[in-house]
Amino acid sequence: MIQLLMEIAGWFGYLQRASVVVQLLALLVVIAGAGPMLRRIGAGRPYARHRRAVIATLLSLAALGLMLAGHPYGLVLLGLLLLLGWWALGGLRHLLARAIQPHQLRLLESRLIRPAYLLVAALLVIRLLDNPVDLALIPIGRWFGSEVSLGSLAEALLIVYVLAIGSGPPSQGMAWLLQRSLRISDGSRRGLALLLRYLLVTVGILWGLDHVGFNRTAVLAVAGGLSVGLGFGIKEVFSNFVSGLWLLFEGSVRPGEVLVIEGDPCEVRSLGLRAAVLWRNRDNAELVIPNQTFFTSPTVTYTGSDSLRRSQVLVSAAYRHDPREVIAVLESTAASHPRILQDPAPRGLLLGYGDSAISYALRFWIANPMDNVSICSDVQAAIWRAFQERGLEIPFPQRVLHPLEGPPKT
Repeated sequence: MIQLLMEIAGWFGYLQRASVVVQLLALLVVIAGAGPMLRRIGAGRPYARHRRAVIATLLSLAALGLMLAGHPYGLVLLGLLLLLGWWALGGLRHLLARAIQPHQLRLLESRLIRPAYLLVAALLVIRLLDNPVDLALIPIGRWFGSEVSLGSLAEALLIVYVLAIGSGPPSQGMAWLLQRSLRISDGSRRGLALLLRYLLVTVGILWGLDHVGFNRTAVLAVAGGLSVGLGFGIKEVFSNFVSGLWLLFEGSVRPGEVLVIEGDPCEVRSLGLRAAVLWRNRDNAELVIPNQTFFTSPTVTYTGSDSLRRSQVLVSAAYRHDPREVIAVLESTAASHPRILQDPAPRGLLLGYGDSAISYALRFWIANPMDNVSICSDVQAAIWRAFQERGLEIPFPQRVLHPLEGPPKT
């Protein structure tokens, strides 16, 4: 580690060279002059449109000026190339957007593409200051009974990171092939894909430890001691992890499922290691619920065997109307709604006789449980119009008071 620090300290000698100082001053001049020039061009959309062109032009002019003056210009040219490459990632993102979903594209860009570009940029900058091959051979310490070099540690961490980020598509492809050959359910396929991904990451970690040269006996001893102490602290995390795997294989809670949470229908968006993410459409909120909750509390699902749901609208009509006429109006109103299923057919029911009106119920079936609130609103508005057209009255509650005469006065 001391040798690495001494090597980094030696980089400051490179930065003190006259040619390097001139290039750094040129970069500072470009950065300082770009701001006033861009403000002069204008703000808003023109600013965003011309910003990259102005900065690239200034860097090109700086490199050209240093070349004509006979000074080294490699540092300025490298800065220009790295900046153009960073902007080119935006064009790559537009190309990938045609084949990849937006959510997956954001994850791919933020976790793999841009970090890989920053790593390459860092290596290019280090090449100006030192030899990366010599840096990789520098020992950084003795861990678990083995001498570890900077290069072996960086290589192992890089491979483990790539496996952790990029193992999703291969594991899903392998699970899809196994589903086609074994004819397993979709929930089992998702659970199998998750297990395969964990297996790939575990193999990558073990390979990384072996590649670095750690003593396996020492690693197992330390891991055994830590497992006892951490077991009490991460007991809930491990329980949620196992619950998530069980739910995936069982298929009772899977992406696309509609569950009733606190009286509101919610759609399961994803089932992660620790918790499930559910979407509530009435306020566009996402609920994060630990996986263990589905084993400790009852859960109502509308999509367990199918997605059909029976819904109900309550209405009252005056006593002077024939109940058969009211029920016929209710059923015909529901049958004319495009989002109400005709099989099973809508059905009107007389529930009881109230103080001021007869209570009715209109029961019908819908295909998507998440549309229940909007469909009920449409049906109630249609019932109001149908009652007005046919002269059916929805009475207000009313009460008749009869005054009592007291005893005659003496």
